[in-house]
Amino acid sequence: MSKISKVNTVAGLISANELGKTLMHEHIQFGFGGWYANETITPYNREACIKTALDFIGELKTYGIQTIIDATPNDCARDPELLKEISQKTEIHIICSTGLYCEADGAPGYFKFRDMVTGDCTGEIFELFTKEIKNGIGTTGISPVVIKVATSNGQITSYEEKVLRAAARAQKETGIPIMTHTGGASTMGVEQVDLLVSEGVDPKKIVIGHVSGSGDIQYHLTIMKKGPFIAFDRLGLPVYGNDELSTACVIGLIGIGYEHQIMLSQDNVWYFLGKTPINVRPGYIFNDFIPGLKKAGVTDDKINTITNKNPERLFAG
Repeated sequence: MSKISKVNTVAGLISANELGKTLMHEHIQFGFGGWYANETITPYNREACIKTALDFIGELKTYGIQTIIDATPNDCARDPELLKEISQKTEIHIICSTGLYCEADGAPGYFKFRDMVTGDCTGEIFELFTKEIKNGIGTTGISPVVIKVATSNGQITSYEEKVLRAAARAQKETGIPIMTHTGGASTMGVEQVDLLVSEGVDPKKIVIGHVSGSGDIQYHLTIMKKGPFIAFDRLGLPVYGNDELSTACVIGLIGIGYEHQIMLSQDNVWYFLGKTPINVRPGYIFNDFIPGLKKAGVTDDKINTITNKNPERLFAG
């Protein structure tokens, strides 16, 4: 397995220690599987997307954000050239993903068909992931530096299992980390770790996402004791969890020494494709969530570990 001394952002290579304060799970643009079926009514407006991104990044830079991980998988309107343009206009680092979304909300039809034709599409998905990582996405020359995978609420479907196994094999081949979606209720995080590790993934290269959907600190600890990071990455989105419980859980986990395995983000979709409402609060973590941690006595040093040092360790190899 190769180790990463440099990080491939959409605008070029940087050292891991240049990442700085990082939002670990955002979507500059996102479209649920099939969004394009409604394009007659809600056509895509690239310039509006760029304007929104410039406004949001302008605000985020006032809080010291230097890097954004765009966790949009291949089947949800990922656009690396759009991200590169935004990065160059704002001078902020953006990292893009390779990966596939959960069966219910992504666009699994193609690979499910390939599965029917070949008997097992795992190898084809592995080939896709590794080719993008090594050679760049399409003809863009832009390489993803994280593999995004997802499972359904309460289950890992047969299709999703193939995606996870392909991602695990790509991770071993390339060394880049895996980040996950665990559904609105934050289920299957333990099972995700077990499956990925069974394929040989180093747990320190895994980020189990959306744990803010659960207020069960025992669930968080069960995952963390297996070695991966966990991400409270839907903060400020009440439909996906209770931030008072997330605050209590983060304070508790820090109190028993787990700050080195925690990530923060907001999972905001800055620009939805199709007719989907936008609910974005770019500064929520910095105006509301982190002050709540400080009020409880969490030190600036430990907050810096979570927002700066943990992303650096994840990508440093």
